[in-house]
Amino acid sequence: MKKFRFQWGAFLMFVVFGGLFFVLFGRILFIQLTGQVDGKELAKIAASQYEKKAELYANRGAIVDRNDQAIASDTLSYHLVAVLNEKASKNSKKKYHVVDYKATAKVLAKYIPLQEKEIYDKMKNAKPGTWQIEFGRAGKDLSRETVLKMNEELDSKKLSGILFVEGKKRFYPNGRFASYLVGFAQKVETEDNKIVTKGKMGLEKTYDEQLKGVNGKVNYLSDGWGYILPTASKQVVAPKDGHTIKLTIDKTIENFVEEAMDRVEEEYEPAKMLVLVSNPKTGEILAMSQRPTFDPMTREGLTENWLNDAVEQTIEPGSPMKMFTLAAAMEEDKWDPNAYFKSGSYKIYDQTIRDVNQVGWGTITFLEGIQRSSNVAMAYLLERIGDRKFIEYIHDFGFGKTVGIDLPKEASGVVLDNYAAERLTTSYGQGSTVTPLQMIQAASAIANNGVMMKPYVIDQIIDPNTNKVLENHEPEESGKPISEETAKKVREILATTVTSKHGTAQKYYLPNYEVGGKTGTAEIPKKVGKGYMSGFGNYLYSFLGMAPIDDPQLLIYVTVQQPKLKAGEVGSDPVSKVFNPIMENSLKYLNIAPADEAEAPVVIIGDYVGEDAETVTEMIKQDGLESVIIGEGGLVTEQLPVADAKLVENAIVLLKTEGETTLPDFKGWSKKMVLTFKHLSKLDIRINGEGYVTGQSVTEGTKVSATDPIVIEMRTPEEQYNEQKSRAQQLEEDEVQIIGG
Repeated sequence: MKKFRFQWGAFLMFVVFGGLFFVLFGRILFIQLTGQVDGKELAKIAASQYEKKAELYANRGAIVDRNDQAIASDTLSYHLVAVLNEKASKNSKKKYHVVDYKATAKVLAKYIPLQEKEIYDKMKNAKPGTWQIEFGRAGKDLSRETVLKMNEELDSKKLSGILFVEGKKRFYPNGRFASYLVGFAQKVETEDNKIVTKGKMGLEKTYDEQLKGVNGKVNYLSDGWGYILPTASKQVVAPKDGHTIKLTIDKTIENFVEEAMDRVEEEYEPAKMLVLVSNPKTGEILAMSQRPTFDPMTREGLTENWLNDAVEQTIEPGSPMKMFTLAAAMEEDKWDPNAYFKSGSYKIYDQTIRDVNQVGWGTITFLEGIQRSSNVAMAYLLERIGDRKFIEYIHDFGFGKTVGIDLPKEASGVVLDNYAAERLTTSYGQGSTVTPLQMIQAASAIANNGVMMKPYVIDQIIDPNTNKVLENHEPEESGKPISEETAKKVREILATTVTSKHGTAQKYYLPNYEVGGKTGTAEIPKKVGKGYMSGFGNYLYSFLGMAPIDDPQLLIYVTVQQPKLKAGEVGSDPVSKVFNPIMENSLKYLNIAPADEAEAPVVIIGDYVGEDAETVTEMIKQDGLESVIIGEGGLVTEQLPVADAKLVENAIVLLKTEGETTLPDFKGWSKKMVLTFKHLSKLDIRINGEGYVTGQSVTEGTKVSATDPIVIEMRTPEEQYNEQKSRAQQLEEDEVQIIGG
């Protein structure tokens, strides 16, 4: 019988494995009971492998005009991605990565602002193993139209690896359109590395909190491959789009403003321009623009000036201030239009003020003094009113304090009131400073029968998620500085500045509407040192006008600073070329009935038959008229209108001579004028449409005979701008992701 030997090796192995089993069993039991590993819950860890979250992005609120036409809104955009890694095409006959860098770079360079070599180098020099690259700002915010064209060319050339990833961008469909009012928003990176759209200027910045919206989210379960489980439920928190900001701005009237300013900017290259259009009965701002300006889509034109000049800048207003001095004199019963005064100069203490021509016009009536814009007339009126009483009126008209518009950083201006000389210069618009908004507000009292209306630009703030109106702005009175009777009398006087032969505002005559207002030529303070700028054209020219004068529906303030005037031109030339088309087109657009016969500066034409056409043309030009010669020149055989006819300034006289007719440029002619030309020339002219001439089938300067058909296209002002808007408007982009080949 063998003696039993204890197997220590087997025992130790049993103990070790038994211990391990015990520890493992204990660990499993602990996990089973607690559901935790290293203090972390297993259920959460497991769930995290299958639970997915995604952010649902809210739309930034739209900014719209009074008729709900888009001014700023979110739209679909794309950014460009180039897939470089060959693994993207693994196990596939089709290539999903960029194969031909050179050909691809050549195509992309046509559509994004990068040189072909830059694009090629970005792809070629990417780190080994890089999956994909982007092209910075140049490859972002691409429109659907651009992507479609790019994708089509890539496909046609069988170039692979280019993707277009869907996103959103801020869209400004009108380009340069009230840009300093609307401002712009752009994408920025937050501290937690998220990309958001943030207002950087104008309304976009001021109302950023209301516009930006609240993002939503969705939680869902997926399988191991990342696909959504069909039986799993989803938890969705819907995004809340930002609020809609509805403005008082009228898109059509704003277009009239932008178009007129563009023309004058091109012709006169002024240092600055500004236009404000308001409804004097409500205070609603219908249009607001300035030059220089910028395109909010590209920021092209945006310089160091980020100020909205209508609100944040102050100016010395010049002679438009005289309408408030006149109103104060009338209200105090110190106005006698037929009383006389000696014009030219006026001395107060040791200071002498002078009229614009330095010498005056002799002894004239106060009515003529207003029509001629006499500074001396204001000085005498101030004497009658009392300078301290006058300053009370200036404050009652709202000067020296903000109007309280719903825009930031509003300036208040300064009413100088320390010395009698300062009160005197304020009476004709020098020394004291104002904002353009204050001028519009003050003039509303004259236009609105004594009741001054507070300007505003925000009509409503609307929650698009519920269509609930959150804020609603109603017209608000801001004072009653003068009586209804005084307001009407002031308007009558202002109308004579346009119609009188002495009037400084003759260039603002409109054939269909009676205009009243006050011109201005204000000195510009030097940028360095004291005093004012000097030299031809170094002034701020302006006009503050209203129409129709018996019941004004529109109030327009125009300023043009330092235009490049031609020889013989005056400040009213560029200013009237801004004011007149805006006022006339806007009144027609608003269906304001034209006056039956507006009074105007009258020119009685002579009998030119038998005279030399070139000589007559010069005579007519000196009378403020224009002429069109029908024929080859020489002696005038017939004229229209006939001798002794009464015409207003800038009217056209047709002069018939012998020989072939050379066609003029008909653009802007009325139908009546075209028909008159047809009658006199005996040409075969056919007219399509109503309103004013927009085009002609035979170009200006062409010699034509009676057998040559000529087609004239006419459009009303509203039709012209609707067509322009239609051409410029981009197609709304469908919410589809486009993937290139």
